[in-house]
Amino acid sequence: MAAKKTAKKGAKKGAAKKSSAKKGAAKKGGARKSAKSGARKKAAKKSGAKRTPNAAFMKPMTPSGQLAMVVGSTPIPRTEVTKKLWLYIKRKGLQDSKNRRNINADENLKPIFGGKAQVSMFEMTKLVNKHLK
Repeated sequence: MAAKKTAKKGAKKGAAKKSSAKKGAAKKGGARKSAKSGARKKAAKKSGAKRTPNAAFMKPMTPSGQLAMVVGSTPIPRTEVTKKLWLYIKRKGLQDSKNRRNINADENLKPIFGGKAQVSMFEMTKLVNKHLK
């Protein structure tokens, strides 16, 4: 009876070893796949292929009156709005000194930021898009 128990235990251990070997092979395959996609990206960069800009980002948008005080009232693409907003923030020194991701609002930016005194740079783009038509 003791021999049967050890035989069963040995069989279970062997099965466990096989399944762990399969898991290791699956992990290696995933690593190879990402390495291949990285090689494709590098090849595209070397060939000189430029990315085409998204037409939605390049479409001129009219800023609201509040946003126009900062970036101007002429219709400009969203990418240019973001650039002009960052120029304004840098010129006025509105980036938080401890956490550079945060922007402190002045009297011109507070209405754009929804009355908040401080927003993150990621939240800023979301709030600014509400002021573009």
